Order: sequence, then structure tokens, then C-alpha cells
Amino acid sequence: MEQEFEDIDSSGKWQNLYNEIRNQASEYPYKVAKLPVNRNLNRYRDVSPYDHSRVKLENAENDYINASLVTVEEAKRAYILSQGPLRNTCGHFWLMIWEQCSKAVIMLNRVIEKGSEKCAQYWPTTEELQMSFTDTGFVVRLLSEEDQSYYTIRVLELQNTMTGESREIYHFHYTTWPDFGVPESPASFLNFLLKVRESGSLGPEHGPSVVHCSAGIGRSGTFALVDTCLILMSKRRNPSSVEIQKVLLDMREYRMGLIQTPDQLRFSYMAVIEGAKLILTDNSAAQQNMQSVMSGDDLEPDLPPPPPPPRPHLNDSRPNGQPGPCLEPQVATGDHLPAEEPDSQDHNVAENSGNVRKRHREERIASTSHKVQQMKQRLTDSERKREKWLYWRPILLNVGAGAALAVGLLVCWMYSQ
Repeated sequence: MEQEFEDIDSSGKWQNLYNEIRNQASEYPYKVAKLPVNRNLNRYRDVSPYDHSRVKLENAENDYINASLVTVEEAKRAYILSQGPLRNTCGHFWLMIWEQCSKAVIMLNRVIEKGSEKCAQYWPTTEELQMSFTDTGFVVRLLSEEDQSYYTIRVLELQNTMTGESREIYHFHYTTWPDFGVPESPASFLNFLLKVRESGSLGPEHGPSVVHCSAGIGRSGTFALVDTCLILMSKRRNPSSVEIQKVLLDMREYRMGLIQTPDQLRFSYMAVIEGAKLILTDNSAAQQNMQSVMSGDDLEPDLPPPPPPPRPHLNDSRPNGQPGPCLEPQVATGDHLPAEEPDSQDHNVAENSGNVRKRHREERIASTSHKVQQMKQRLTDSERKREKWLYWRPILLNVGAGAALAVGLLVCWMYSQ
């Protein structure tokens, strides 16, 4: 993959590859999005959810919202890619999050970009702390907010006023990703992705996370593509078998126009390559630990994992494979004990075995934690080096320009003499 990237980069063929993907992508009907009643529910006229994969609201007079369910079975990932809510669709947005049992919202744009509103303010700020959406019956409260240099993590409380039930929702907000552009470096983006993964929000025990930018196809598509490719790399024995172009085309089966520019496609390759270097180490033990962190696998492979709740399928009997009522994560239980009591020797053997497995689990968790810290340190070091270069670059350029000007003036003066 790295060689493929260098070949495309050196020959300047990102535009050609982007055009090739766009020409190969399938087109599906999106009649519902074009209905007159839904026109004011779309942010952009040329970005519509396909009929077969659109998310449907269940407890609303109109079931339409500009959002698509994107599933990747092999990676055990499901995302809801959505446009940034309009002022008249914020209530619908929170209703969708409630019905889909989503644990996190991943926001990749700013509310105002280049003087235009790219997304409505659908969550409370530190000044107001609470917002009410009476059209769908929800109240959103801000519980905490953690600001970093290029992203913000919020914890929100989403309350259903009809039932009185409340849930905590993570709000991961990447604040430095320009519209139609790319982040400053893959390292900063990968660090953000790691934060999202550490929360467990992308795992199959929750409903699909909601990923949005302004249109829900460019930056949102980049996030979902990179995350999916790194998951597939960590699961397959042969990481080179992951073809980014094919993965993107498969994801475009669910939502049109994913990845909007050649630059976003190039950045996706860069992020996948850099992410692969972090998770695919030579040491097999370290590799196993890092894969468990990056893929969200269970840390106890020798025990059977708890069965996940039903994952939506397009051919499910429910519309668009909408999941049923939200389920609490199931707790794995052992095999049923026989009716008769085991003797003390068997009991001691079982107890010793349990202690050994518990100790192994603790060792794996400690090792995984150490590897995560190493990974964060590498990402932080990379960011620090880049920030130093960005600080010194204009100074060096000014010094160089001044020196060149002085030499030029000296030459002119000598020539005039």
C-alpha cells in the first residue's frame, strides 16, 4: 500500500484515481429525499440518502431524515452518516440518536465555516447548559466538556421527556478540519480516532455511532473509511489484502459521494498507512495487544464473548433494518452447572484455573495500557515536531527572503558602480 501511495503521489494521479472511483460507484434511487414534503429537510440539493439505506424515524409523522446507515459486516462496524442538522431538524436528529441507541456523535465540522452556517447548534454550550426540543420531546444537557488543541470531547445527557428515561451520549468534536480540506496531519486525526475508539462507542454492543460534517459525505466518509480499513488490517493475517479503493466503493453502496475531493482520498491513504505502522508491529505479542485496542476486540480471547445485540441488515423485516429497543450490554455467563455438587478437588482446580485466567487478563490489560501510552506518545511527538516546524517556517522564510533581497541590492549596487 505504501508503494502504491508513492506511485500515485509521484505521478500526480490522485485526480485520476478519484475520477475512477466516482465513475465506478453505483447509483441507487433516492425518491423519498426528493418528495416536496422533504425538500426543506435537506441541507444540499445534490446530497440525498438512498432509499434502500436511509435511516427511518419511527416515532414521527414523517419518517425522513437525511442520514444513511453504512454497514461493514467483516469489520463489525456500522455508522450513521448524516448531514449536519438544520435548525428545523435538530429534534429529528436527537430522535434518531435515541431510536438507534447510538452512544456517540462524531462531529467533524465547525458550526460556522468561511462565514456560512454549516450546521445548526444542536447541543448546549457552557453558557446555556441545556436545550429543549419540544417537537420530538427531548432535552439535552451538557454534563462535561474537555477542550484539546484540535478537538473537544463533551458528555451530554439526552432525556426523553415522554418516558423520563435519560442516557449519556459522547460528543466528539474535531474542530480543525477545514471544509473540502484535510487535517493538518494524519497523527492528529489518528489521535482523535483513538479517543473515539477508547470510549467503546464504535463497538457492536451499542447502536451505530452518528458521524456528520456539513453534507455527511466528505469528512464523514474519510473518518469511516480510515477506521474501517484499520479494523480490516488488524483482523486479516495479510494487511496488504485491504484495498482502500474497494472498501470505499463498498461503502458508497450505502451513501452517495463518500470522499469529496482527491485530497481527502490522498489523506485517507496517508492515515491508513500511518495507522498501520502503529498497529502492525514486528513483535507478535505487541501486535496482538495493539490489534485488540484498535479493533475494540474483547481482552479475554480465551472466554466466549457475550453475544452482541441484533445488528441491522438491509434485508431485515424491519424498515431499513432498524434495530429494536435498546438493550443493556449482556454479561457473559458460564455454562450451566450440573445438578449435583462437584467434589472439593474439582472445585479447587476450577478456582485455581480462574485465578490464573484472572492474572493473565490483568497482565494483558496492563500490557495493552502500556502500548496505548506508547502509541499516544508517538502521535504526540509527531504533532510536536510539526508544530515546531510550523512555528519556525515563516521566520526562516522571512530571514531567507531578507538575505536574498540584501544580496540582490548589493549586486545591483556593484553593477551600477
